[in-house]
Amino acid sequence: MRAYALLAAPPSVIIMRLGNSTSINRGVAPAVCRIFVLFVLSLSLALTLSAQARHSATGTWKFAVSGDSRNCGDIVMPAIAAGVRADGAAFYWHLGDYRAMSNFDEDYRKTHPQASISQYFAQAWPDFIQHQLVPFGDLPVFLEIGNHELVAPKTRGDYLAQFADWLNQPVIQRQRLADNPSDYMLKTYYHWIDRGVDFISMDNASADMFDAGQMSWFKKVLANDAKNSAIHSVVLGMHAALPDSSSAGHSMNDSAQEQETGRKAYAQLSAFRKSTGKNVYVFASHSHFVMNNVYNTACHKDDVLDGWIMGSAGAVRYRLPPNLDQANIAMTDIYGYLLATVAPDGKITFQFKEIKQSDVPSSVVNEFSPDLVKWCFEQNTSKYQPSGPTCGEAPLADDHQ
Repeated sequence: MRAYALLAAPPSVIIMRLGNSTSINRGVAPAVCRIFVLFVLSLSLALTLSAQARHSATGTWKFAVSGDSRNCGDIVMPAIAAGVRADGAAFYWHLGDYRAMSNFDEDYRKTHPQASISQYFAQAWPDFIQHQLVPFGDLPVFLEIGNHELVAPKTRGDYLAQFADWLNQPVIQRQRLADNPSDYMLKTYYHWIDRGVDFISMDNASADMFDAGQMSWFKKVLANDAKNSAIHSVVLGMHAALPDSSSAGHSMNDSAQEQETGRKAYAQLSAFRKSTGKNVYVFASHSHFVMNNVYNTACHKDDVLDGWIMGSAGAVRYRLPPNLDQANIAMTDIYGYLLATVAPDGKITFQFKEIKQSDVPSSVVNEFSPDLVKWCFEQNTSKYQPSGPTCGEAPLADDHQ
């Protein structure tokens, strides 16, 4: 089993594990070790190429998405990472809220029972990286900023500094410079194109978003996509859902600015779809449950975008909002991720992949204790229920974090 697990790991992990082995460190049989390393890397490469061949043979490929991994994310996210890798996804997209910040996360408190709040503020994001991002290995992870990333004393500047490696990874940097060769500024919003799909990551983590600069950028991205015959689909991801969704009480309906620009963004996406015939999909989290068809409300009538809420990566689970007749999938008290399969024509189909308690790696159970793992799956819940849409002009006040 240990040899199989090693072969299943990415090459960088294989080298690290072998490089830290007792035999190599002590210089025992170095030639044999080098031969074994070459063998393992060759076999790993062959398996990777074989998997790529399977994907190209069908013309389809996959990616995964979910968000809100505070509270119990250190326990849930390693299982999500294992599932996403096993599913052969090309990347994972995290929709924001990595750590609670407004209070101690239960998983962090378990391993740091004496930590002060200042220690927590200093360690929370490194904790997220170590426990929730490292398990993905060499699989690309794209990050969305959530409102909990801006809980005081944290700022957008702090966020950009901590997560620069993810926000400026080569595919994002190349696309930013392709759009504007003079744009060397790191931002909390960006986009990248993969096999005919434009993935647009937007920042609505605070009440003053989307701001004018982001809206101008978004308009240009859609205009370029409309002219580009190689683009078949647009996928918009953000933390809070666009206004007037099934979970409007906990969304961009919360402030006047968000409501106004969120509705403009929705209208622009709808106009793009109608004028180009290209596919449009919208992802959000923020509300801690799983739901599809979230924009099929009275507010949108015959102008419904394909939308999902995926707040299921470890955060305290909310109650479902009322009036869910249009949702085919509506679940809470559950963890998991959305596995998306992209067809050659850009059409995307979705499958929710549940993470169960038995999926948590034994190393995670040992670190955080069986009792906390059980608590996360059985008792990490809240009575909070977001309200549904009113389709009115006034923002829906929502002080819930």
